[in-house]
Amino acid sequence: MSFMHAHDHAHGHDGHAHPHDHHTPSVLDQRYTIAIALNAGFVAMEAAAGFAANSTALLSDAAHNLSDVLGLALAGGAAWLAKQRATNRRTYGYAKATVLAALANALVLVGACGGIGWEAVKRFIQPETAQALWVMVVAAAGVVVNGTTALLFVTGRKDDVNVRGAFLHMMADAGVSVAVIVAGAAMWFTGAAWIDPAISLAVVALILWGTWGLLRESLDLTLDAAPAHIDVGEVRAFLCEQPGVTAVHDLHVWAMGARDPALTAHLVRPEGSDDAFLALVADGMAARFKIKHVTLQIERTQRADCAECH
Repeated sequence: MSFMHAHDHAHGHDGHAHPHDHHTPSVLDQRYTIAIALNAGFVAMEAAAGFAANSTALLSDAAHNLSDVLGLALAGGAAWLAKQRATNRRTYGYAKATVLAALANALVLVGACGGIGWEAVKRFIQPETAQALWVMVVAAAGVVVNGTTALLFVTGRKDDVNVRGAFLHMMADAGVSVAVIVAGAAMWFTGAAWIDPAISLAVVALILWGTWGLLRESLDLTLDAAPAHIDVGEVRAFLCEQPGVTAVHDLHVWAMGARDPALTAHLVRPEGSDDAFLALVADGMAARFKIKHVTLQIERTQRADCAECH
């Protein structure tokens, strides 16, 4: 029996230390900083305008945007942690922080929705008139701020659940602001006080619908489930098809961070293994499944106590 680690990182197979895929450019940190500054400033302005206009839509949106500032701070901090080197104690490094931040981001957003919904229900019970013009002007500014912030996170959102969380937050906020403009216009023309809390409840439904996927994915990654884009059955079939392999067991696929899937497996191969075989499997995994952390244990005979083998 032999235990071998097959890599397909930047160092190939020569044993040099590898940087993983955490060589994120410094602009990544800058865009989180810019996003936090923009949104913190807008939250202060929107909260003040909400009190002045007596609008639950503006105040609720301000609270929602404040939760986004916290979410962006979590995401930015996690992105920085993910670039830190591994230690003797934390041998995988800090990449998992990106997943935890995405989960926290989703949970904070769900909590903010609860606050918005509660305030809207109270306004239904005790209607209050809001100043429609203030509502429309401030919401229009929100569209600009949130839309600009979302553009900062277009790059990398497909590969990184953490970046995607920030992007979804900002797009949701832009949608909220558009809805608030509509509410302000409706109030302007009709004078109906119920429109303000009604649009708030509609916004809650929109945000929860958009957040569910992020919450589910980040929770799965936190629990070391296989990334959604990787079919473990296909991975097993691919390993079984490798030359000389007669069985595959103890197969595990998980994510070390938001972008780094890893794999461990026991391969039964009567003829044993060599560097060429390991390179073949590692290169295949990287090309077909984007898995670059591959650890294989090669066994010449099938263990009698392996239930999975039978």
